[in-house]
Amino acid sequence: QVQLVESGGGLVQAGGSLRLSCAASGRTFRSYTMGWFRQAPGKEREFVAVIGWSGGSTRYADSVKGRFTISRDNAKNTLYLQMNSLNPENTAVYYCAGLSGSIYAKMYEYDYWGQGNQVTVSS
Repeated sequence: QVQLVESGGGLVQAGGSLRLSCAASGRTFRSYTMGWFRQAPGKEREFVAVIGWSGGSTRYADSVKGRFTISRDNAKNTLYLQMNSLNPENTAVYYCAGLSGSIYAKMYEYDYWGQGNQVTVSS
């Protein structure tokens, strides 16, 4: 079992930055592929970014490429999402999730989910 707890969200002005963290319990974190997803009001949950177990492989949604960076520290059992140049369209609840599988896995294949963390970008 892996438990995930997100933190670091909040209110930021357009153009600003935030860093989300996802603290994981359990020794298996370092073997899991980890991803970030988000759900905006009235919209379906969508993929944001994913990172392989070693940190050597990453993949991003086109909408965040060049602005968001996913990373992990396996020694600290923590996943990160650095978000720069934020705009109001990035307002959403952000979730971290994990699975034992490929970085190309579909959202429904993820086994573990955090509770979500609100990010609000004001114009």
